Amino acid sequence: MSVLIDGLQYANWSEKIFRQMRAGGVDAVHVTITYHETFRETVLNIEQWNRWFEAYPDLIFQGRTAADVMRAKETGRTAIFFGSQNPSCIEDDIGLVEILHTLGLRFMQLTYNNQSLLASGCYEDDDTGLTRMGREVVTEMNRVGLVVDMSHSGERSTLEAIEHSSRPITITHANPASWHAALRNKSETVLRALGETGGMLGFSVYPHHLNGGSACALSDFCGMVARTADLMGINQIGIGTDLCQDQPDSIVEWMRVGRWTKQVDYGEGSAAAPGFPQMPDWFETNQDFSNIAAGLRQVGMSDADVAAVMGGNWLRFFEDSFTAQGSEIGS
Repeated sequence: MSVLIDGLQYANWSEKIFRQMRAGGVDAVHVTITYHETFRETVLNIEQWNRWFEAYPDLIFQGRTAADVMRAKETGRTAIFFGSQNPSCIEDDIGLVEILHTLGLRFMQLTYNNQSLLASGCYEDDDTGLTRMGREVVTEMNRVGLVVDMSHSGERSTLEAIEHSSRPITITHANPASWHAALRNKSETVLRALGETGGMLGFSVYPHHLNGGSACALSDFCGMVARTADLMGINQIGIGTDLCQDQPDSIVEWMRVGRWTKQVDYGEGSAAAPGFPQMPDWFETNQDFSNIAAGLRQVGMSDADVAAVMGGNWLRFFEDSFTAQGSEIGS
């Protein structure tokens, strides 16, 4: 039974979007619940999600294990898996890694563009790799079943995370830098190392990561996916749209600026275009995943390979990643 899984979204959540997920047949989504928030503020965000789960139990529920993806498929709902795009939620306390996993967090980025207590971000001039705390936190994340995500990290930090981690890591939302040279996109060195260690790349549909931006053609995007499959292996790739549907521009300012600067930081945007970019016309909502699947077939992918990219590979990764180290054996 094929499944549809999105490796990353940060939408302005509403009943409308939850219903679009169902209309699009989306079985599971990794959603960002926190960026620069402290632990307590992250718990408040989880409280908000609990209210949504209570209000729309026929549409969504909290996912904790890979089995929840199949439960979502069987019951006509979408499983929501929590993730953090920065380690701010653990503050300076390694003990909060396990606490947050207990609360349902399943992914955590070691950095969001800048240097953190754990590693260097992709916008830093000097990438010094994993810090002492970073190595300890990766080991703890491995132990409890919290996935290491290096989507916004620098090259050296990403390679060191791949090497240090005893479990495969992920880059949930990025594309090859050889296709589009954004700071956030990844080199072939990183992608090859990720594939060789069983890690996962989620292809981003966010315009700043696309060749041609908002005008990127579906055929160009899908051709890039097919070429990356040749580089990394068909089993190591999926979709991580980075869909930020209905978010006001004030949110992208929070993502970029947080509390770390008094200045305006435009990130991948510019003073002339400071807000969210317009999505490509072939992917604007959760109802548009079928366009990507059709585009992959048009560039020559088999039905089995398309099913793997659209969710099968993420499902296998979830099965191997979300439980405590060793407990997945024989389960």
